[in-house]
Amino acid sequence: MSYKYIKFFNEIKKDDLPVVGGKGANLGEMTGNGLPVPPGFCVTAGAYKDFIHYAELDEVVTFLIESLNVDDVEQLNDVSKEIRQKIMEAPILPELEEEIKKSYLDFSKSINMTDPEVAVRSSATAEDLPDASFAGQQDTYLHIRGEKELVNHVKMCWASLWTGRAIYYREKQHFDHFDVLLSAVVQKMVNAKKAGVMFTANPINKSTDEMMINSSWGLGEAVVSGTVTPDEYIIDKETKEIKEKHVASKLSMVVKKEVGVGTEVVNVEDYLGKDAVEAESLTREELNKLIEMGLKIENIYGSVQDTEWAFDKDTGDFYFLQSRPITTIGGEEKEEKLIPLCKGLPASPGIGRGIVKNIKNLTEISQVEEGDILVTEMTNPDMVPAMKKARAVVTDEGGRTCHAAIVSRELQIPCIVGAKNATQVLKDGIEVTVDATRGIVYKGNVLNEEVKVEEKSTEKTQTVTAYNPPITATKIYMNLGEPDLANKYKDLSFDGIGLMRTEFIFTNMIGEHPMYLLKTGRGNLMIDKLSEGISKVATAIFPRNVVVRMSDFRTNEFRGLKGGDEVEPIEQNPMIGWRGVSRYISPEYEEGFRLECKAIKRVREEYGLHNVIVMLPFVRTPDELRTVKAIMAEEGLRQSDGLKIWIMAEVPAVVFRAEEFAELVDGFSIGSNDLTQLIMGADRDNGVLNNMGYFDERNPSVKAALKTLIEACNKKGKTCSICGQGPSQYPELAEFLVECGITSISVNPDTVEYTRRLIASVEQKLILNKIRSL
Repeated sequence: MSYKYIKFFNEIKKDDLPVVGGKGANLGEMTGNGLPVPPGFCVTAGAYKDFIHYAELDEVVTFLIESLNVDDVEQLNDVSKEIRQKIMEAPILPELEEEIKKSYLDFSKSINMTDPEVAVRSSATAEDLPDASFAGQQDTYLHIRGEKELVNHVKMCWASLWTGRAIYYREKQHFDHFDVLLSAVVQKMVNAKKAGVMFTANPINKSTDEMMINSSWGLGEAVVSGTVTPDEYIIDKETKEIKEKHVASKLSMVVKKEVGVGTEVVNVEDYLGKDAVEAESLTREELNKLIEMGLKIENIYGSVQDTEWAFDKDTGDFYFLQSRPITTIGGEEKEEKLIPLCKGLPASPGIGRGIVKNIKNLTEISQVEEGDILVTEMTNPDMVPAMKKARAVVTDEGGRTCHAAIVSRELQIPCIVGAKNATQVLKDGIEVTVDATRGIVYKGNVLNEEVKVEEKSTEKTQTVTAYNPPITATKIYMNLGEPDLANKYKDLSFDGIGLMRTEFIFTNMIGEHPMYLLKTGRGNLMIDKLSEGISKVATAIFPRNVVVRMSDFRTNEFRGLKGGDEVEPIEQNPMIGWRGVSRYISPEYEEGFRLECKAIKRVREEYGLHNVIVMLPFVRTPDELRTVKAIMAEEGLRQSDGLKIWIMAEVPAVVFRAEEFAELVDGFSIGSNDLTQLIMGADRDNGVLNNMGYFDERNPSVKAALKTLIEACNKKGKTCSICGQGPSQYPELAEFLVECGITSISVNPDTVEYTRRLIASVEQKLILNKIRSL
């Protein structure tokens, strides 16, 4: 039958972009040229236009957009949320709804299936143009089944035209918001055993004589969104030989949910077996098939293409899911050569370009200007102001949990650590590109296409989850140090701040040693600034809790504050020296700690921010814990008055006496970085040991300690959290923690949304296993 609002793929050509958008037009063109494409149809852009008119949303959207300043992030998010909510609540034309349902029925009959699962993909009418890549700006929904769910997800695609990033992108690219319409692509779901992307030119060095193929297990969303590091192949297009091959450790994969609609992240080892983690995801025969498909599609379009593909485990065939032009390869850029200067551990992903500022000591940090590349032997808290200006950070030393790595992830700037000779080869004043996804620093301003691809993937991941975050029994907390970032991240789907580091306030807002302030009669300065910084965060996320860790500077870091060299000893190993509670109860620092207590009291009592929880770091004995609690009580901070006190469980002594410690406090936050370091005897800042695998939270000894701490808290009815990067980096560790009964997991802002999805998937799996065991 003939439809007003529906076009099947075999009715579509590449010239139909105004009708079905870029994605739909390309799928129709590929279908017409005999390329393997899962069958389907498009709900046309005209359907979206008529829906908006029928629902009387034209004037509402115009009013909201006209007064919008897209550079005001908070206003942009509020307007985006309101428009999308109105679209989802609006009625749909009866004629249009009927056509969507009937076309789904016709489609089902054509493939001899009842209620087949489909993918619903957004296809904007300005998407995949040769001169502008809108790819990744709207959303995709997988494993959708049934008429009702299909209609609902078509509306969700329409709503995704108004995500914050899509609005921002159109504004900055000077597209009229109302000239861009959206078609919804409905396509048979491929039961993907493996999937990925294929560029028919090399997007890294711009060579059109090469192609790049990325592949991983499960659905391709993991590769496109950057959730997993895929296998990578560089192919010589003339000889079809492999020029380069990088087989990744593929720890996680995206698969269809066992219960409900959509997808979930699972552990590769559990799903496919241990060998699959390190195994190549493509055989040579499969690689040859992909190469031939790539050459054919490039010949059909007459230009280099960026494609998405999947291998269907039911049929044993490859399918194209999408193809679009590569927009930034052409002209003289083809000849761009990459010259690597040094390599290290990728600690905070991303790509940054700028002029090197090689900092040898703290007296030189003022040389770092906005947009520079900060290169140094190792960062410390005094360098944070310079790091905030930097486009990227590169250090000679350190592992993924060192200061440079943690701070860079929070500031969301690219960072490479453990580069060994960075300060020797990266000279002051040279221009470099820092690829912190692969851990390589290149000479000059390069990787322009890679930056676009990375930005697209990052934006897509964040927006999909922020729109409809899953609910988890395990609380997802966020780590934060810089108070000024609280407003930036407050709308992420976290349940509270699980670790607020006060060290940022000491270095950025105070700058002087507490004992030096007391000596000069200016102790109130510390109380004022510390309470100001803490209250800024507590107010921004109220009524969610903020767990404030009292100062955890080591002696070498305290010496960097003004006046610190007068009172701080020189220790050979500050990491296990005079820090945390042992410092607070010492006569040499007790009065400084009392200033911290006074600041907390002001925040809670004068400002009324009772969502602040106090956390004590580096606790070694129950006796010192009792002593420090007595000091706090003298300053008006008592558990009996409703104040909650947590400790950082990061010293093995706490593990051995876990129940005794649990009786004295309201909760533990497991500092897995220090705990792993002390259990394994492996310096967390030592790049050599990190590379050798000694610093790994999945080690059986570390896991045994984690389980002991969690069980002790559960037995005593106390909270147990964890604030290291391990759970978001290793899905199997997250699953282990949830199985043990962890209360909450606190991660850096860049992994909040991913971790929530991961934990939701783990909890669903555990529930299913329990049901099956009944």
